[in-house]
Amino acid sequence: MERSTRVSVYVSDNPSEIQLVKSKLDDAQIANTVENNYLTFTTTPTATSLKLMVDLEEEKRAFEIIDAYLQQSENQ
Repeated sequence: MERSTRVSVYVSDNPSEIQLVKSKLDDAQIANTVENNYLTFTTTPTATSLKLMVDLEEEKRAFEIIDAYLQQSENQ
């Protein structure tokens, strides 16, 4: 059984922003998952960071989609 390497392509503490980027990757048919990381170095014990993960082979394409989304967001 071959295990694929997953890489983080987007990190945010805003769940709605993660969902928006996730939907862009879903639309492009890029398999992705969201991981939840507890931030121990912050002053708020409930602070978490969400990471959007994709297969290493899809990293370049995922970054292109995320970059396009971020540029579109900046122009609005």
